[in-house]
Amino acid sequence: MKLPFEIDLKDKVAVVTGGGGVLCSTFAKALSACGAKVAILDLRKEAADAVADEIKAEGGIAIGVSANVLEKESLEQARKEVLDALGTCDILINGAGGNNPRGTTTKEYYEMGDETLEGVTSFFELDPKGVEFVFNLNFLGTLLPTQVFVPDMLGKKDATILNVSSMNAFTPLTKIPAYSGAKAAISNFTQWLAVHFSKVGIRVNAIAPGFFVTDQNRALLFNENGEYSERSKKIISQTPMDRFGEKEELIGALLFLISHEAASFVNGIVVPVDGGFSAYSGV
Repeated sequence: MKLPFEIDLKDKVAVVTGGGGVLCSTFAKALSACGAKVAILDLRKEAADAVADEIKAEGGIAIGVSANVLEKESLEQARKEVLDALGTCDILINGAGGNNPRGTTTKEYYEMGDETLEGVTSFFELDPKGVEFVFNLNFLGTLLPTQVFVPDMLGKKDATILNVSSMNAFTPLTKIPAYSGAKAAISNFTQWLAVHFSKVGIRVNAIAPGFFVTDQNRALLFNENGEYSERSKKIISQTPMDRFGEKEELIGALLFLISHEAASFVNGIVVPVDGGFSAYSGV
């Protein structure tokens, strides 16, 4: 059987923010495997360089670039580096994001008097600055790179943007109101951008990962002895496929959404990749 398309990204330039992380480094490597020249943007230059070195060791073309997605000047400098080394952007992956303990409650449910307990952060003790940081990192961290790199994408053939939302956007998780709300904003913003850029040929979609083990959440999901934490046990009990996702399991959705041949009429959608978590009612 011959497929009506193939994922050929030769001569395309892909920019991946948060590219030094577990999931987005996988995105970068997958794009390179399809022929793209990849710029890995990360606040941690050494992490970006490490991913770029792995790609180059496999025969790909990649650069690591230091960039703060919350500072437009930093992003403008990153854009110049990408332009000088690789050319203008064709594919933008807005992967930078994350949570912060100051936007997180200690307990899943509020009980009378929680705010008086030592070592417990109740809803009433959530730090507005921590909540603001989470919203800025996720929402502004998607908006600003889009503002900086999209001018180079205007009028190009097959230009596309992929944002990273979360299954939190479909169903908010306990304890993390800031992160859940911020990712819901990303899903909404994805739809807004898809409409806004529809007349200039730029498609905009998003992936909503479920539970994948990353450097950010490893300590929450596993005890020191390597066994599942209590929170992990609850997650697995609500995931019909009975496991966490493997980072490679995001690649299919990634390549589908960024491929013009495969998804030329797909615009403004958010694809959950969560093992059925968002579909399960709990009974």
